[in-house]
Amino acid sequence: MAHIEIIVGSVLGASEYVADALSEVLQQHGHHCNIHLTPDMPTLRRDAIWLVCSSTHGAGDLPDNIQPWFEQLKSTDLTAQPVMLIGLGDSSYDTYCHGAIKIEQALRDAGAEMLHAPLHIDVLNHPIPEDVAVKWLSHQLDKLG
Repeated sequence: MAHIEIIVGSVLGASEYVADALSEVLQQHGHHCNIHLTPDMPTLRRDAIWLVCSSTHGAGDLPDNIQPWFEQLKSTDLTAQPVMLIGLGDSSYDTYCHGAIKIEQALRDAGAEMLHAPLHIDVLNHPIPEDVAVKWLSHQLDKLG
């Protein structure tokens, strides 16, 4: 089974709840997961699939806890690193999911391989985002090996 590194960017905890729910589903299917609430590039396994789950804060900014990792990301070669991405945002803002969009662009620029198009969850329409994320992940399990 696969090893999954879950990288979390969160301000108010919603992304953490999503990460916990995803980890539970993955473990039920025999995968091994590590959740990183203060991600740091050297601690992430390169032989694992990375599942990034981040909210957007302020005017399209990343949460404080993931910003150092994001800066590391910009100078890291991630050629062929398998990645999946979930972004949480509020569509009443014109910067809806811009945090996840910034992460996606940086991952692509670093050479990461997106296993699926990112999932953007509108918390305005889905106040329990982990339900949407778990449903999405359930359809992706075959890609995890």
